[in-house]
Order: sequence, then structure tokens, then C-alpha cells
Amino acid sequence: MIKIDVRIQEKKWEKYLVDPQKYLKSKTNRIKKTIPLLNKKKITFSLLLAGNKDIKNLNNKFRNKNKTTDVLSFPFYQEGELKKEIKKNTEIYLGDVILNYYKINQIKKKDFILKFNKLWIHGFLHLIGYKHKKNKDFYRMKKLEIKILNKIQNSK
Repeated sequence: MIKIDVRIQEKKWEKYLVDPQKYLKSKTNRIKKTIPLLNKKKITFSLLLAGNKDIKNLNNKFRNKNKTTDVLSFPFYQEGELKKEIKKNTEIYLGDVILNYYKINQIKKKDFILKFNKLWIHGFLHLIGYKHKKNKDFYRMKKLEIKILNKIQNSK
């Protein structure tokens, strides 16, 4: 099971996501089969639905980048620690993902949910250790993002 604790900081999110907790629950049921590492585990992470000001502050504070961005991920475990933790425990807290409403809202309204799904999946993959600094890592991560997106886009 994957549980996402959602907090809405920017109220404009409610225009597109009336009940993000319920929406995400319907999507996460299909993900675990895509990532064998997570099978038979209770996975939790938090998702903050923020705006420009909040994400800019966090980006500046934790990454020394004084600008807005679309998504930030803060893994709870250092590189290499997560696999050890998964072997030891059945309940795992992965960390935090923050999404910026205004970066997603720059696209056509009909594509808002698609972009939202792409970004929370991207952030989630960072929490489980995926990176994209090298091209080979980028393509590996992108392939899994697309696989997960296809699974959840085809679910109700």
C-alpha cells in the first residue's frame, strides 16, 4: 500500500483537485506492481500542494536556488539506506514532495491533471532513489515515469 499524506498550502489547487487525497489513493493502487522493491510494504510520503512563494522559499533554503520550480523532493533516507530499511521494515516513510500550482497551471486546463500526475510521480521516484544527473539515469527514470503514468492514466 502507498499512502500519500496531502496538505494544500495554495488554495487554487482546489479548483482542479477537490479531494486530492481520494484522487491519489485511486492512482497509487496500481503503482506498487510496477516497482517490485515496494511489494508487501506500507509506504508513506507527504505531498505539499504549494504556490510560487512557498516553493521558492524551500528551494532557496534547502538547495540555495532563489527561484521557483515545479517540483521539489526531499528523501527521508540517504542514498543506499532505503534498500536496507525496506529489508528490515514493512512500514517505510519515504519523505516529502512539494508541487507548485503555478508551474502546472501554465499549461492548458485540460492538461493540468496530466502534468500533476507527471510531477508527483517524478517526485515520488526521487524519494525512492532515482536521479537524473547522468543521461543513462535520466532515461531509466523517464522510462519508469512513463510506465507508471500509463498505468494510472488508464485507471479510474
